[in-house]
Amino acid sequence: MYQKILLATDGSEHANRAAKHALELAKMNADSKVEVVYVVDHDKVKSDVLANWNSADMGDKRKVQIKNIEKMAKDANVNYEIVFLHGDPGPQIVKHANDKEFDVVVIGSRGLNVLQEFVLGSVSHKVAKRANCPVMIVK
Repeated sequence: MYQKILLATDGSEHANRAAKHALELAKMNADSKVEVVYVVDHDKVKSDVLANWNSADMGDKRKVQIKNIEKMAKDANVNYEIVFLHGDPGPQIVKHANDKEFDVVVIGSRGLNVLQEFVLGSVSHKVAKRANCPVMIVK
């Protein structure tokens, strides 16, 4: 079914639920591979640096956020790879998915209310609109 699965994550609970679905998809095909993508958003990095300027372990924060998903993939005995991208999450995930010709993108819903989604637009909505492959949005 799906061989190339892109799992977009930000370390949130929604992303962890999406990971469970991506791993279940991967277990259906022995040849499948899950690429776990974490996008480093430069705007958030700037605010993190300003808020935690004296924290020595800020660089490890990203690794900690995906550690749970990495453990889930190992426990599921699924072939996976972790990739870090840089920039605005929505466009970066879409570009990566389209450039690498993934079979499916699995992404968590952020849970924005109607007004927030209308004004801001959610990452999952942007990906669903612009990716050239099916997109599974997990709540």
